[in-house]
Amino acid sequence: MAIFRKRRGKEVDPDERSPKFGVKYKDLMVMNQLVEHGADLTEVREVIFYSYAPSREAAERMASEAAAGEGFDTEVREPVPQHPAQWCVVCKKHAVVDPMFVRGAVEFFEGLATRNGAEYDGWEAAL
Repeated sequence: MAIFRKRRGKEVDPDERSPKFGVKYKDLMVMNQLVEHGADLTEVREVIFYSYAPSREAAERMASEAAAGEGFDTEVREPVPQHPAQWCVVCKKHAVVDPMFVRGAVEFFEGLATRNGAEYDGWEAAL
């Protein structure tokens, strides 16, 4: 059963927000995939957010703010050889993946990336 549907025959901009939930359509698609694979979105699960910072210093600032301000467990990963100027910031938390949590967390990470000249890349959650 799909709980997040687009209107038949209409293309949807993934970065637009659903008027019903206030969440971007691309985030609703992730939530829908979880449901389609058997996840009960009322249960607490691990959620992981990814960002890429232009320097170690920016990555450390982002990790520190996510940990202190939002209670995330954080990790800063070294850049891979193909992208030497992209420090990966991985932020994990156990939460109920509902529209309010997703909207708030995505807005937090988008703002965090903007303030640090970084790129927010998205999220995933355990089934």
